[in-house]
Amino acid sequence: MSMRRSASRREFLKRSTALGAGAALAGSLNIARMAHAAGSGQIKVALIGCGGRGSGAADNCLEANEAVKIIAVADAFENRAKNAARQLREKFNQRADIPDDHIFVGLDAYQKAIDCGPDMVILATPPGFRPFQYAAAVKAGKHVFMEKPCCVDAPGYKILLETNKLADEKGLKIGVGFQRHHQPEYIETIKRIHDGAIGKIMVLRGYWNGDGIWIRKREPGMTEMQYQVHNWYHFCWLSGDNIVEQHIHNLDVCNWVKGDHPVEANGMGGCSVRYAGPNKGVGQIFDHHFVEFTYADGTKLYSQCRHMPGCWNNVSEAVTGTEGESNCAGWIKGKTEWQYKGKRVNAMVEEHRALIDAILNNEKYNEGTYGATSSMTAVLGRLATYSGQVVKWDEAVEKGTSEFPAKLAWDAKAPVEPDKDGNYPIPVPGVFKPYA
Repeated sequence: MSMRRSASRREFLKRSTALGAGAALAGSLNIARMAHAAGSGQIKVALIGCGGRGSGAADNCLEANEAVKIIAVADAFENRAKNAARQLREKFNQRADIPDDHIFVGLDAYQKAIDCGPDMVILATPPGFRPFQYAAAVKAGKHVFMEKPCCVDAPGYKILLETNKLADEKGLKIGVGFQRHHQPEYIETIKRIHDGAIGKIMVLRGYWNGDGIWIRKREPGMTEMQYQVHNWYHFCWLSGDNIVEQHIHNLDVCNWVKGDHPVEANGMGGCSVRYAGPNKGVGQIFDHHFVEFTYADGTKLYSQCRHMPGCWNNVSEAVTGTEGESNCAGWIKGKTEWQYKGKRVNAMVEEHRALIDAILNNEKYNEGTYGATSSMTAVLGRLATYSGQVVKWDEAVEKGTSEFPAKLAWDAKAPVEPDKDGNYPIPVPGVFKPYA
């Protein structure tokens, strides 16, 4: 069974037309001044996606600024939406003013939350949903904080680019969950690298090697679509694979250091242990990837990510230059010897603080650019490991196909289906095609 399917041109054009209509409207309205309670200094927020990271992001947002008030929650599953509302009410009292009719459930819950009167939305649903939910929020004139990754395929990347442009035209503020950009150790170190502390950059390395990730078993009565959304990490159309969902943090840092994105990638990967034994038939993603990315000037980025217990674990970045080296996060060795000794912060709170400050002060703020670029970098790497081919950025963006289902409904056909033995199709290098 083929894992991939052609992008729906009609659906993409439909979304593009909707964004274009929003852009025309933006020219006649100063939406940035309308997108929070005028004169009140209060920011009303709706949480969309109530899993662990979504609930954590709501906590971080509330902690970042007293102006924030959560007014709604939304999730595909009722128990998660209700649990998130209960926990926020218990912890934050009046600042989590979530009436029962603002607890939205279902695959269309995101739109109901957008339409219920927030100034800003937090998007923390599975990443496969991110591009069209981001587009819907911006079209409605909402500020957005969206978790990474921001897309899982090339059509999603194109939607991000269009929506970023529309957000700027409307004066909306956009934050993305790459918290290292708000972590002083990274900010100061990378500034010094850009100022020449290690000379010309020669090689970058990025790692996200760990034991593994949660697995959610199928619950009685679930349709195939419900099961896949429930166990979203383990399906490419929802998570993008672990190279996109987690390792993206390290790839983002390397792009930040380099000030660019790769132009091509080649790599290798596979699935050796993830779905063995009792986890047979759980999902379809790889458990290891190695990618050699190449930037336009020939600089290489060597990238590793792995989910295997009992192996060497490392989550970090590194860069070597002609006159030194650095971990990108607190030290430089070589021509310059330096170590960060400043304050430490909770960067997951700081990223919300910066966004809320920009909203309240009506300052230009859009992290969607590197949100989109780093997401597509990770997608490029996955296409290389799945296919075993050299994959070019421009070709992948132009020709890359959609992972998303033709119809999104609990009773609809899922993008991948198990075979007669209950196993899902896992990409085979040398057989898998990176794009049409």
